[in-house]
Amino acid sequence: MADYPWLTDELAAIRRPFGPDDLEPLLAAAGVDSTILVQTRPDFEETVEFLGIAERTPFVRGVVGWVDLTSVGVADDIADLSSRPGGAALVGIRHQAHDEPDPDWLQRDDVIRGIEAVGAAGLVYDLLVRPRELPAAMRLARRLPDVRFVIDHIAKPPIARRELEPWTGLMAPFAELSNVACKLSGMVTEADWTGWTVDDLRPYVGAALAAFGPERLMFGSDWPVCTERATYAEVLGIAQELTDDLGPAERRQLFETTATRVYDL
Repeated sequence: MADYPWLTDELAAIRRPFGPDDLEPLLAAAGVDSTILVQTRPDFEETVEFLGIAERTPFVRGVVGWVDLTSVGVADDIADLSSRPGGAALVGIRHQAHDEPDPDWLQRDDVIRGIEAVGAAGLVYDLLVRPRELPAAMRLARRLPDVRFVIDHIAKPPIARRELEPWTGLMAPFAELSNVACKLSGMVTEADWTGWTVDDLRPYVGAALAAFGPERLMFGSDWPVCTERATYAEVLGIAQELTDDLGPAERRQLFETTATRVYDL
């Protein structure tokens, strides 16, 4: 089995392979007809594998993969992935920036050159960050206005501690940046695992909606990691409950058209 450093003892229950056969019935039961497969480790070969899955799995509409952004050959690596079976499904690139010791890793010259190559290839760059890295992410998005960015997991706010700041203040300025969208995902795993409630998540969803609006906010399941605290159906139901004051057109944006537009599906 591949090495997943983030699979700590707390996540022991999901230390097993997951594949399309596991997800397909969950999507069908929830009325979801397609999804995007997102990288889980910094490994080029994992992305090759995910593209192969997309090639033979109709409901996988896109893949957010991984390349070494600091490599001088990053543009060639992206072109290589795009030429592979399923390569047309490559819609974005992601790196676990929140695992880097340097909170300004996203501001390194070699990283910025790599992300410029991502944008030049017509791909999205997914920002996997916590509040610590949001200032660097903001400067990056301002510096590269022609690159599309997606903040994953609403930047993992400290939901378990029920703290809104400094996360809210760091997220609010993204409202000005039309090239940045945000993924409404990963919340249940940031909540208090011993007894979270839907109301614990409500202020964070409200702040994300205030910053991005439904036109730049998209639902994400964070499956199968979410299954440590909630099923796929429950995560979807929670997101629907917390956005039930939106109108039909706005809900369609959040649960369908934002992702379709941003990832150019």
